[in-house]
Amino acid sequence: MNNSSNSGVTGGVKWVTSTLGNGTAGVLNTAGGVVGAVGRGLGETVNGVTGKTGKPVGDGMKDIGDGIEGGIGRVAGGVKRAGGGEHGPLR
Repeated sequence: MNNSSNSGVTGGVKWVTSTLGNGTAGVLNTAGGVVGAVGRGLGETVNGVTGKTGKPVGDGMKDIGDGIEGGIGRVAGGVKRAGGGEHGPLR
């Protein structure tokens, strides 16, 4: 028996939105990972160069990078779920 929710135009739309959602989520996760890594690297560099004096600044840079990475990861997850039809009119 053919599942009408996954055939014809609806099936095509789901495939396109799923593909776009997964691709966009992948790009966002990559960008978030890069921002997080840069923030951690810069923070470690500041800590290494300045010692205790610059530690609050270095730790702050690491925290900002981690926060941005986590936020982008949550957005990417939402995009992926939405692209899979788990939210909105295609569910």
